[in-house]
Amino acid sequence: MSIIRKRYEDQLNELYKDIRRLGLRVYFSINKSIHVLTDSEITHARKLIKQDRAINELEHEINDKVVMLITRQQPIATDLRLMISALKIANEFERMGDNAANIAKIRTRVQFTDHYITMRLETMGKLALLMLKDLNDASKNRDIVLVKEIIERDIDIDDLYKDIINTTYLIDNDPFVAGQAHLVARYLERIGDHIVNIAEHMYYFYTGHHYESYEK
Repeated sequence: MSIIRKRYEDQLNELYKDIRRLGLRVYFSINKSIHVLTDSEITHARKLIKQDRAINELEHEINDKVVMLITRQQPIATDLRLMISALKIANEFERMGDNAANIAKIRTRVQFTDHYITMRLETMGKLALLMLKDLNDASKNRDIVLVKEIIERDIDIDDLYKDIINTTYLIDNDPFVAGQAHLVARYLERIGDHIVNIAEHMYYFYTGHHYESYEK
């Protein structure tokens, strides 16, 4: 193996590691955002908001690396799929980080104490975290079956979102708190959608084909 080829493969491996590192940061950010909702100490929410900068910076670094690799290395089709997928996945992770930061911003305005609300919001968050964990496992093992399963599981988050939005219970509660709960639910629902998008990008990278759900 030539020195140039070895360096190129090392750069591809570093890109892969960067994506995993970004995903791990987002995972912890989402996990923290769930906990700050009921946290009596508001400084934790403010700290989480500031930490979103690190996620943004890492996404920018990944974008720069992909552009450099494409322009300098003239990658073959498989490697090009990896690079394009990396760009898209990094963007999805960055937007998930934004959603987690937005949830923390809501905590600076209101603290949720109602068990009915917090239980459902926390369940949405935990479902998203489990999907992310399984995405990590799927990426390690190139598990296409698990990737498909993750995509289909987003319906569970969507159902909880509809339950929070449509329930009359929240109408009888404090209007401001109800409105903020709806916003949190919306951000968590969007996190689920971004995870689905990442899974579809992974499917494309592994197969060379765009994902089609079973309903299509």
